[in-house]
Amino acid sequence: MPAETLEFKAELKQLLHLITHSLYSDRDIFLRELISNASDAVNKVRFDALANADKLEGNTDWKIKITPDKAAGTLTVSDNGIGMTRQEVIDHLGTVAQSGTRAFLEAAKQAGRSGESGGLIGQFGVGFYSAFMVADTVAVVTRGPGSPADGTRWESDGQGAFTVEAAEKPARGTDVILHLKDDAKEFLDPWRLRSLVRKFSDFIEHPVVMDVEEEKDGEKKTTEETLNRRKAIWLRPKSEVTADEYKEFYGQLSHDTEAPAATIHYAAEGKTEFKALLFIPAKKPLAFDWEEPAAGLRLYVQRVLIMDRCEQLLPFYLRFVKGVVDSADLPLNVSRELLQQNPLLDVIQKSVVKNVLDTLAGMKTVEFDKYLTFYKGLGSVLKEGLTRDWSNREKIADLLLFESAATGAGTYTTLADYVGNMPAEQTDILYLVGESVEGLRRSPYLEAYRAKGQDVLLLADPVDEFALPGLGEYKGKRLRAADRGDAPGAGDVPDEVKARFAAVVSLFKEKLPEVADVRLTRRLTASAACLVADGVAPSAHLERLLERMGRGDGAARRVLELNPDNPAVEAARRLHGMNAADPRVEAYARLLYEQAVVAEGSRVADPAAFAARVNDLIARDAQHPTA
Repeated sequence: MPAETLEFKAELKQLLHLITHSLYSDRDIFLRELISNASDAVNKVRFDALANADKLEGNTDWKIKITPDKAAGTLTVSDNGIGMTRQEVIDHLGTVAQSGTRAFLEAAKQAGRSGESGGLIGQFGVGFYSAFMVADTVAVVTRGPGSPADGTRWESDGQGAFTVEAAEKPARGTDVILHLKDDAKEFLDPWRLRSLVRKFSDFIEHPVVMDVEEEKDGEKKTTEETLNRRKAIWLRPKSEVTADEYKEFYGQLSHDTEAPAATIHYAAEGKTEFKALLFIPAKKPLAFDWEEPAAGLRLYVQRVLIMDRCEQLLPFYLRFVKGVVDSADLPLNVSRELLQQNPLLDVIQKSVVKNVLDTLAGMKTVEFDKYLTFYKGLGSVLKEGLTRDWSNREKIADLLLFESAATGAGTYTTLADYVGNMPAEQTDILYLVGESVEGLRRSPYLEAYRAKGQDVLLLADPVDEFALPGLGEYKGKRLRAADRGDAPGAGDVPDEVKARFAAVVSLFKEKLPEVADVRLTRRLTASAACLVADGVAPSAHLERLLERMGRGDGAARRVLELNPDNPAVEAARRLHGMNAADPRVEAYARLLYEQAVVAEGSRVADPAAFAARVNDLIARDAQHPTA
């Protein structure tokens, strides 16, 4: 029969142009689409052969073959699947968005055999046309079960017309021949093809093969190389997967050389069916701090990679989790590059989060040393969930570890243990945030709490300044910063003491414009003074963080609190009482303020002047050694 030229339907010409030029954001996708179509073709003939064994024609060495031909400038993707008749070629390739796979599934459903036809990928009938992103002309040579003379050749330049003619094809199946554009010759490079297969189609059930030429002992030999691993271990029962297989797959995902701390492998069944394989690292990955922060799991549909990082499946605070989710229920957009918004996404994410948090809780309880190693590296990331995941805040809070004023260095407590050990009169969970735990242990803010037998959590992660206030309360106990003006423990100073110090306190207020107020306190037992933030004013530590981030607006004025029982404060009062105009009173006021600035971890505004005042005080003391 002579070649016959047929027109695409007029209303579809523009659609074909749209598909080939606008539908896909990455032209690498074309190989994924062609391999997926080939895989569907193989699965269809296997399914049909259950009732019609003669369709196999003895050809059951299932494979998908990629053949680059640099001389001809062509790339061929071949399969030994179901093939097509002439009419099917016209129907499926000449009608855009006519999905043969969808029609096949509908026919199987009507025949009551839908349960036997799993593993088919195609949905929209447009993936084939992605070939025109890289090819000037695409030819398809195909035949279904029958004689070699029953083959059909289809060819088009993607501009709106195609030709169909009879063709000889010795073996059942389909060859898709791409005549590559000049700027797409990279897809003739075997290395490039390997990388694309391993990225998108590594776990396709059937082998994807390519002939490679090797030279050994002066002789060239062609061998058939299988490009994909095929082992989608998340689809296998957990009992059949070894620890080494899990570790190897985790290494492929994360490039981590160590085994994961925990592996989560499960299948969800019911209204929403999906399979998940998740890994929690043993410690913070080497590149975690300098890589661009990103969360997400690999999303597969029937073993085909759809998204390398699906952010909708994993909240940002769990970005250390690596893994895959495979679900055929998720609605993809037509290019299969993006997910449509759907309640199923929320269902899967909730399931993933629950399993991760439950696994961490189990590790903390049963394998504390392993959990501690993980937490030291990634606990600060986990804490972000206190402000990001309101539905799981208490679960996250139970996973947190803290050093405290009562624990030794390197020893940790939990919020549950802290609450359980609180004295009866203590009503709040107390915490103190600073640059380092070692520095916080020496903080004057702890003095009154130590005297009362109350513990204070010591926090040195930058995120603590935001995370703990975000938690708000735990088990009905309010979390309170120990260095704020309204923190419990400051106590009431007797009126007679206030009266005795009123004059010198008034002078301090006058001479120290840097502070918002000066007052007496009972929060100190040894130190002379400290600075506290009142109301909603930021803490000194938060100001330092914002300054390092380039967002500082200058230091807010804080309250200077004086310990009336401290000898230095008492000496300043006596000196003022003897001579209110003595310049030393102002110098002492400034010294007390500056040493409070140093104690809170901040820098004094004029270090040289501070040093001069200290030196002058030392010199005076040396002149009156018995004073």
